[in-house]
Amino acid sequence: MRTFIAALLLAMANPTLADDLKPICPDRPGKGTSPCTVDTGHAQVEAGLFDESTQRRAGMTTDTGSAGSLLAKFGVSDSLDLEAGMALYQFQRTNDGASVTQQESVGDLSLHAKWNPLEDGGRLAFVLDPTLKLPTAGHGLGNGAVEGGLVAPISYDLGGGWSLAATPEADLLRDGTGGGYHANLANVVGLSRAFGPLTLGAEVWGDQNLDPAGAVAQYSADADAALLVGNDTQLDCGVNLGLNRATPDAEFYFGVSRRF
Repeated sequence: MRTFIAALLLAMANPTLADDLKPICPDRPGKGTSPCTVDTGHAQVEAGLFDESTQRRAGMTTDTGSAGSLLAKFGVSDSLDLEAGMALYQFQRTNDGASVTQQESVGDLSLHAKWNPLEDGGRLAFVLDPTLKLPTAGHGLGNGAVEGGLVAPISYDLGGGWSLAATPEADLLRDGTGGGYHANLANVVGLSRAFGPLTLGAEVWGDQNLDPAGAVAQYSADADAALLVGNDTQLDCGVNLGLNRATPDAEFYFGVSRRF
């Protein structure tokens, strides 16, 4: 904490010139993670203003969503930022045709430390992003367990505004029926194209939850759009379409990111 405060005071005393800043690079939109860090001494806030998914199975409709999902970042050095995220409001609503039930709470708290070993890798970008989840969500919307993992996003500038990216991830999650932990493996592969301030993207996502109580595989095909407003603000929206029965049928979201 003392190091964090000292870095903040130093940044205020020696602000980085706007012309020296890297382009704003949020983790939104999409399910992938951006392979970049926030500039030294700068803060960034990424807000999911609305996110809702729908799944209909065997006469039961389940809607899950959130509002005010925040991710705050602070650039400690040219290659490291610290991050914390939480949904201020999340819900799950089920409708079996005869009755409707709904659960509501805040989300779990997630902590990150993004490290960029390349700093300036030219067309190639890569970061290591260890994560820790602390159980702050209410009963029914969280499993009450401390969990963690490692995300290693990577991207390559193909030229002409095109970019190819992937976000491999490995997590340790609490078993559904016991006190042990199991592996969860995920990846996102995406292709995007920039048209000036507008970027359009398409992704394929897969997740393998290897719970001993019963493994679950999920897959989706996703599309998103991001619009830069000035040098420090981005607006975004997207849609995710489930490709198997274990995945929600459709998810829609929009949000905003701002660097300070």
